[in-house]
Amino acid sequence: MKSTMLFALAGCLIAATAAVGARADDAGFLRSFQGSFAGNGTLKVSASAPTVNISCTFKSGATSTSLSLDGKCRGLILMTREISADLRASGAGYAGVYIGSRTGPARLNGSRSGNALNLGIRWAKEVNGDRKARLTLEKTGSDGMRLTVTDTDPKTGKTIVTSRIYLQRT
Repeated sequence: MKSTMLFALAGCLIAATAAVGARADDAGFLRSFQGSFAGNGTLKVSASAPTVNISCTFKSGATSTSLSLDGKCRGLILMTREISADLRASGAGYAGVYIGSRTGPARLNGSRSGNALNLGIRWAKEVNGDRKARLTLEKTGSDGMRLTVTDTDPKTGKTIVTSRIYLQRT
């Protein structure tokens, strides 16, 4: 379960940067994710689990209407997972598939608002009591991005941050 959430997060990152519905000004936005990135963050493998520190590296390819990411995240010294995503932009929305979670492929759908992609996640199997979560991929400056996954705590019903990764171009 720990590696599932870790890689689900990383997969979301990948999927979030690709799109299924790009506006004309989205071409530059998508291309800004081109390159190699590395960074650190935190992860909760379940709503009740302790927070784990992680480190990730990604290489990405982008066009005016698509983004693909290939990466690796590590946590707890022994846990490593390779992740990938391919996304396409079309119309006014974004959609894609994340590969790398132990739950199976996750679907992403959402839209862009300013410097962020706001995406719904549909896990292949239940995570934290359901199959839904949210991913926000934000551009931070010219060479950075922040990925935040939120979910609902099944015990309290409150929204919690299950992962947050800060990446910089390398």
